[in-house]
Formats: sequence, structure tokens, C-alpha cells
Amino acid sequence: MIKEQILELIKTKQARVGVVGLGYVGLPLLTEFARAGYDAIGFEVDAKKADQINAGVSYIGDVDSAVMKKLVENKRLRATIDFDHLANCDAIIICVPTPLRKTKEPDVSYILAAAEEIKQRLRQGQLIILESTTYPGTTDEVLLPMFESTGLKLDEDFLLAFSPERVDPGNPKFQTHNIPKVVGGVTPNSTEVAAYLYSQIVREVHAVSSARVAETAKLLENTFRAVNIGMANEMARLCYALNIDTWEVIRAAATKPFGFMAFYPGPGIGGHCIPLDPHYLSWKARQHGFDSRFIGLAEEVNSRMPDHVVQLVSDGLNDESKSMKGSRILLLGVAYKKDIDDVRESPALSIIDRLRAKGANVSYHDPFVKEVRFDDAHTEGGGEPLESVPLTDDELRQTDCVVIVANHTGTDYQRVCQISSLIVDTRNALNGDLRRGSTARIIRL
Repeated sequence: MIKEQILELIKTKQARVGVVGLGYVGLPLLTEFARAGYDAIGFEVDAKKADQINAGVSYIGDVDSAVMKKLVENKRLRATIDFDHLANCDAIIICVPTPLRKTKEPDVSYILAAAEEIKQRLRQGQLIILESTTYPGTTDEVLLPMFESTGLKLDEDFLLAFSPERVDPGNPKFQTHNIPKVVGGVTPNSTEVAAYLYSQIVREVHAVSSARVAETAKLLENTFRAVNIGMANEMARLCYALNIDTWEVIRAAATKPFGFMAFYPGPGIGGHCIPLDPHYLSWKARQHGFDSRFIGLAEEVNSRMPDHVVQLVSDGLNDESKSMKGSRILLLGVAYKKDIDDVRESPALSIIDRLRAKGANVSYHDPFVKEVRFDDAHTEGGGEPLESVPLTDDELRQTDCVVIVANHTGTDYQRVCQISSLIVDTRNALNGDLRRGSTARIIRL
């Protein structure tokens, strides 16, 4: 049987593992399989990325270049733009982006493109796994018919499963090997083999009854976060109106050892998961006549946070008899969270856009992000690209308001507090000691 055939290859480390898409998800995954002793080959459309990998140079912070270089030298890991090599792989894992269209509907074009490359080379004895976040039903309603149109049959010739990525970029505590893996196959055989494959690189694998369950579990994880962050953001706006310290309120509530889980407000949600994944779930719900109102309300609250940040800046400037127009505003951090270089869906882009639309002179400092460019969604304020400026004393003195958007660890907040006149802190980066020793006026979210 096909199941025993692939299992034997995995057990004996003879399975060749291919990963399509070598970004924040794919490259760490590829590296783990190579470290486990498998022949690992990554597939990319970007030749520059493939060349970097083959030179042993990592462009992903969670992958150590020294580790990758050794794997490349030992011929365990390589990358290519030649998709014909897919035919040589026994297991193929799809890790491509799944953005939203402008209508906020799922865009599975990258999944379809990857699947088409696999379909053209599909052979007997392959296991295909989708990791890209998508709506429930994609694996068995979209991928399965594509692959079976070749004449090959599921369970007889190939296996198909879904296992959602759970990457947290920049988190040194949780990385690929110690994050539990959820796996759901289109058939029980697919589940069993896919789960066994992941067990070679991950400490804990949780098998579920179907690909649909695994797809939905991923969306629940991030929708749960989006909804609860929305609650925290609404509480922050309420506390601001009531002149109450939001962060002190949360600290107090978090002392309860049961029935409460602390979520924290921020300038808006960013990254490739939390701002997007709930829309996949609500889109699928609409296809079945279900109105997912919690999801819609959370998105509405979270999307308003950049406006709230701009209002805090405006209030602070007004208190100093300054107008927004012509004021110098310096953002500290434009990545969507601290200590990474990822600006996808970052609230900083919306904040910059809104500030520039009101006539502010905006600059930013971010040691991880050298330049930011603005797409069609961020052009209200002109859309001109910006480059990171050095965080000098002169820059801080000449700035009318500093806005902390991403609380990068390496930033000298003590110096920022000593030199700046007005600070809007959206991340609670300035602790009590810093605030007490500061001459700046500090407005916290």
C-alpha cells in the first residue's frame, strides 16, 4: 500500500522532503527536516532567495546562517527555482502566502499556483501537505480534484493532508521544533503518514479527524486572538475617555488565577495572520448564510486603532498649543511587532498615512526596517516611501512628538524620555521608573 511505502521511506530517512515557499514558515521547516537527516529541497520563485540559501546565508531571523551553511555543505539542504525537482520529492509541503483581495475575500492564487506545479509532476508515492492558512474545505475541495484530475487516486497513488503553520517570528522560546503540530488528512491514511512525518521534527503532533478540522482550528486560533485584542483595544479607548490607566487595569485583572486571560491593547494588529485569518472564516461563514458578527466587530474595533493613535498625538500637541500640520512626528518602530523586520499589515503604515494626510512631517526609526513603501491601501497621505533615520539626540530634540509603535528591545527608551518633550506610548514600553524620571509628557494608550 501507498501508506506503508511512504512510511518506510520516512522511517529509514530516505524520504526526500520538498518545501514550496521559503519565507517565515517554509525556510525554518526546511531547515528542521535537513537537521533531522532528510534530503531537504526548497522551491522558490525568487532566484535571489534560492542563491542566498545555497550560499548558506539565511534571510530569516529564526534560522541561524551558521546552521544552514553546515547543512548546505553536508548536502542536506538546497534551494532551487526549477520545479521539475518536485518529481523527485516523496513529501511536498506547501508554505505559500494567502493574502486577502481588496474585497477582503480569500486569495488562494498562490496555493493554486503551487498546486499546479505539483500537479504537473505528480507521481505515485507522494505525500502532499498544505500549511498555508486558508478557509475550511480548501484541501479536499480545491487541491484533491486538481491532483485526481491527473488520473492518480487518493490513498492508492498519493496522500493529501493539511497542517497549519504556527510560526511566531522573533520568538526565541517557541520555534518549529517545540510548537505542537496539528495534522488533518483528507483520509485516515493521509493523517497517519503526515503526522508521522512531522513527528520526526516536532515534539508533539496532534492528529485530528479531517483536513477541514485542521483548517478551522488554525482560523479559530487567530480569530480568538483578534476578538480578544479587539476587546482590549476597546477597553483602552474607554479608559482613555475615563482618564484611567488601561495597563494598570489589566495588571490588576490578571492577578485572578482563573477565568481571565490577559490581552493587551496596541496601535492596531499586524502581520500576516491575525489581521487576515478571521476574514477567511467569516467569508466561509457567509457562503453558508451565517453572519459571524463577533469577527466583524473585532475587525472594526482593531482597524480604528491607528485613528485613535493619531487622536492621541493630536491631543498631546493641542495641549502644547501646537497644530498637527507642520509638526515633526517621529515613530519608533514600524514593524508589526518588536524585534522583527516584518511590516506586513503593520499599523505603523496606517498611522504614518493618517499623520501625513493631516499635514504632519513624519519620519521613523527602526533598526530592523531600512525602508517602508506604501501600497494602494496607504496613499491618503501621499504614499511616498520613507527611510529609517538615526535616533540621535538632535532628532529627538527637534521632534514635536515621539510615537512608540513597535517596542524594539534595543531602543534606549531612557534617553528618549530624557530628551523628548512629548511621547505617545502605544506599547507600554515606558515602565514606571522611566516615566517617573522623565521630563517628557507621556500619553499611554
